Amino acid sequence: MIDSGGWNIAEWNVSGWDIAEWNAAGWNITDWIYRYYIHPIIYDTSYNPVDTITWGLLLGLAVLGLVRLFRRYNLAMDERLVLSTLPYILAGSSLRVVEDARLIEPPWSYLLITPIIFFLVFLVTAGSLIITRRLLGEQFHHCYAAIGFVWTLLNLILLSGVGLENGWVIGAVFLLGSALAGGLLLCRRALPALSFLDDGFNRTIIYAHMLDASSTYLGVDWFGYYEKHVVPTFLIDLTGTAAVMFPLKLLVLLPALALIDKTIEDRSLRNLTKLALITLGLAPAVRNTLRLALGV
Repeated sequence: MIDSGGWNIAEWNVSGWDIAEWNAAGWNITDWIYRYYIHPIIYDTSYNPVDTITWGLLLGLAVLGLVRLFRRYNLAMDERLVLSTLPYILAGSSLRVVEDARLIEPPWSYLLITPIIFFLVFLVTAGSLIITRRLLGEQFHHCYAAIGFVWTLLNLILLSGVGLENGWVIGAVFLLGSALAGGLLLCRRALPALSFLDDGFNRTIIYAHMLDASSTYLGVDWFGYYEKHVVPTFLIDLTGTAAVMFPLKLLVLLPALALIDKTIEDRSLRNLTKLALITLGLAPAVRNTLRLALGV
């Protein structure tokens, strides 16, 4: 995830969030919570090691919770359901850009900042899934996906008022991401160790993260944005270029995908884990690309 330089703190010192009041009594647990959790949300600043670990743990718990939800409603997390869920990733990403463009003012805008927006999108997605499943039975997929597409369309209509400033970025991200993902698939023919890339989910994950790496590279190296996550920030500062995101993604994802296929036997849990990985790549890729294209 990239940003263009953060917000003016003075604009965010709304009633109840005065930094001086928090620091007057010295360090305490409240100050610690504010510093590592609340501050990054209300000021939309970079992530830190504490909240990074916390949100990662919550993501894992959410995946396990979804497994129980699917079993309760007798749902199978198969390829069809994953494809039907992709529109909600697009909806969440474009909704995040609505906040980036400052089309919504505080305190409502806080709902659209990570990680709160994750819970918001999750609730809408889960609600749409449960309602359509109950009303339409096994034939719920089209209606479920349509809700996500309509939501995305409404977000894009709202963003259309901002106007395209760098429209070429959209094509550049897709061309670069597609070339890198395609090149890796060509390597698969010569490397039997990459046989797990024959799986459609795994290829989608790689493609989503190559799009994310491409948008980050363009944003940081070409437009002067900055990376908000802890480890990528360290490596970008170390190497002096966001191009480091490409090998970093592959070094993490390739062994992770091989491990997931070998160790997770439960199909729903395995596919939900992969859907989470798709989301972690596609969501920031869409957000970054839209931000760069709109110039916000």
